Amino acid sequence: MRFSVQLPTCTEGLVNPVPFARPEDFVRLAQAAERFGYDGVWGNDHVTAAPYVREKWSDPPSFYEPLVTLATVGAHTSRVHLGTALIVLPLRDPVLLAKQVATLDRLTGGRVILGVGLGAYREEFEAQWPRRARARRGEIFEESLEALRRLFTEREASYAGTHIAFEKLECYPKPLQQPLPIYVGGHNERAVARAARLGQGWLPGWRPFDEVRARTALLRRLTAEAGRDPRSVEAAVQFTLVLGRTTDEAAARYRRTGMVQHRRSLAHSGRDPALAETNNLIGSPARLLEQLAALREAGVDHVCAIQFPHDSVTEMLEQMEWFARDVVAVFARS
Repeated sequence: MRFSVQLPTCTEGLVNPVPFARPEDFVRLAQAAERFGYDGVWGNDHVTAAPYVREKWSDPPSFYEPLVTLATVGAHTSRVHLGTALIVLPLRDPVLLAKQVATLDRLTGGRVILGVGLGAYREEFEAQWPRRARARRGEIFEESLEALRRLFTEREASYAGTHIAFEKLECYPKPLQQPLPIYVGGHNERAVARAARLGQGWLPGWRPFDEVRARTALLRRLTAEAGRDPRSVEAAVQFTLVLGRTTDEAAARYRRTGMVQHRRSLAHSGRDPALAETNNLIGSPARLLEQLAALREAGVDHVCAIQFPHDSVTEMLEQMEWFARDVVAVFARS
């Protein structure tokens, strides 16, 4: 099982305070992740704050563009993979995105994983694209995903969809990795099917552990039905992590974080905030070891883009080191 860390590129106001990370902290966190033995670092994607964030904080949060941030930390690391969890695909021009991702993959020696998703907040899409407010984001997502694959692989790429169109583009350089790993976000069955058909990974947010087991089994079945090796698509599930000396202490720390309100804001998408505490990595080291064993048995390959919803970068670093030393290292020997 692999373990990777979410950098706080766009988490101010959502799960971390405003302000939170300074520009130099991203390199500091990535180098620490590499030193502690994590497999990768990831950046999330927003362009503007959700309404509840604007109401809660007097100052606007700083949202750092994830690909530029990953290029910076890639220049100061040598081993960790560089992922996006997630790029909000309906907010992006796929041609420019393909160029950016291929360039980043070349410049970092083939370390990029492109995680793409629909986006948690439709309000953000409508704020950026008011003239497309009636468009179906799922259609844009599907077209963009197919367009990216063509741009990454074909010498002369063309695409003609309802929302995305281009003709006879020679988009070079191609990514160093072939295929460039694309992880498909989302936890519903449609997202699982997309990953099985088109992706190298399935990248949902947290879900109840029983659902993770069922959807991972579905991923393996649909991948095989698509004529692919069932193990060729990584089950990479994102979790929140809060460690304490006891599970009660960890739970109390979690309840004081901004993650609680963030999850309430996402309840419309089926992410029941009442289940979050028992279905994320919140507890003592012994408790987390039990949870990881259950996740491994359920078929999870990668505890991905772990979020640390703490009040300072120093506390985040402490939790990263503690988890790596007393949980991940012990789990690897079990």
